[in-house]
Amino acid sequence: MSPVRVGYQAIGLGMGIGTVRRVVSPFERNADRNAEWNEVLHVDRCVVLVDAGYLLGAAASLLAGESSRSRIAVEHAELIRLLRERAEAETGLPLLRIYWFDAAPDRRPMPDHRRLRVMPRVTVRLGALTRADGRMVQKGVDAAMHAELSELARNRACADVVLVTGDGDLLPGMTAAKDYGVAVHLWAVQAADGDFNQSEDLVAEADERRVLDREWITSSIRAREPVLPCPPADPRPDIAKILSAPRPVGTAPESPAELSERPELSTLAAEPAEHAAEDKPAPHKVPTPKEIAAGIAAGRPAPAPAPPPPSTLRWSSDRGWVDRQGDSGPGDSLPTLAQLTTAEQKWADREEDITTVGGDPTEVGQVFARRWTDRLGDGARLAGLWGDYPRVPHRVDGELLRYAARFGLLAHKDDQIDEHDRYAIRAGFWREIASRVPGGEGAGVEG
Repeated sequence: MSPVRVGYQAIGLGMGIGTVRRVVSPFERNADRNAEWNEVLHVDRCVVLVDAGYLLGAAASLLAGESSRSRIAVEHAELIRLLRERAEAETGLPLLRIYWFDAAPDRRPMPDHRRLRVMPRVTVRLGALTRADGRMVQKGVDAAMHAELSELARNRACADVVLVTGDGDLLPGMTAAKDYGVAVHLWAVQAADGDFNQSEDLVAEADERRVLDREWITSSIRAREPVLPCPPADPRPDIAKILSAPRPVGTAPESPAELSERPELSTLAAEPAEHAAEDKPAPHKVPTPKEIAAGIAAGRPAPAPAPPPPSTLRWSSDRGWVDRQGDSGPGDSLPTLAQLTTAEQKWADREEDITTVGGDPTEVGQVFARRWTDRLGDGARLAGLWGDYPRVPHRVDGELLRYAARFGLLAHKDDQIDEHDRYAIRAGFWREIASRVPGGEGAGVEG
């Protein structure tokens, strides 16, 4: 709409002599219409976009141990009510509508979709459900969500959008909505194994992030009892008698002519000879010269092999090359970070990795060591570990390098972390350990 213009218009009276009057805008004449216009420009409503495949699939994995939606029972009315209440509570805005995006064969609504689309403030959008590589896949659901999100933001239909999805294909739509001034809230379903089940780029781009935990999920979704296979019914009595009757045993042939006339009997007659050959004792094995030299033939036990010499490992550090024997150190009995981390902590760690950790090798080592030592909570064991510097316990070192690989520190040539980066990662690890043990502050661990 064109901007409101207030101007002046000259009205002629006679021979060039006239007066000037002020032209009043239509919005200025009607204050109520002006207020309505401002209300249209500033819409205070929220919209919820739900990827049903993600929500119900993740809920099935959490409650039943597999992502098949047939393993869960959903109370759709209760689920919609909970979505609406939580969206209005977190955004502080009234709900405009809940969009439910799902897939169905030939885009024909299933009974669940028919129940949902008659509920107030609920709109169902269906994509196609097709079979590919032996499994059912959705087609067109992500494109429909992207189009709806972009259109809502472009038309200023809402101020906040809540997305319940994990697919990174929605990232362009989320970016476009933010460019139009819409706040984007991203909700995730708690994963069964505590890991992330959303695109990292989607998590990083969202304005707000929340997790729908098990307690919230079980308020409207429950796991079905597994259906046990029915035992096969007993066969008919006459068939059972036939199956249980003893098999007839044929008489042995009396002459070679009978064997030649009935080949099947010659096969049966040859079977006892084969079994007799199998029952014969195996011939005596002649020992080889190597066995004779080892004393096996004479009944003497073979000499035990000599134990290998202890291996020596060389570790690079600020002290130069340090030679250490290959036996285990005091830190090898310490638990790994994965063993000390709960599912909730794993969520928080992953979100911190995406939004806070920059990926510098030294920083990565420090972050890993900080989490590990905080959850270990045993200063005496850390002091024993410090005596093994610069050797990082084997299991912890492997976990440290796998954690560093998340930040793109792998070389493209051979999928290995560069030697310089590995040195910096371990230096960051020891720098954090040095700040937590007595006498470690002045050790001067190089980064």
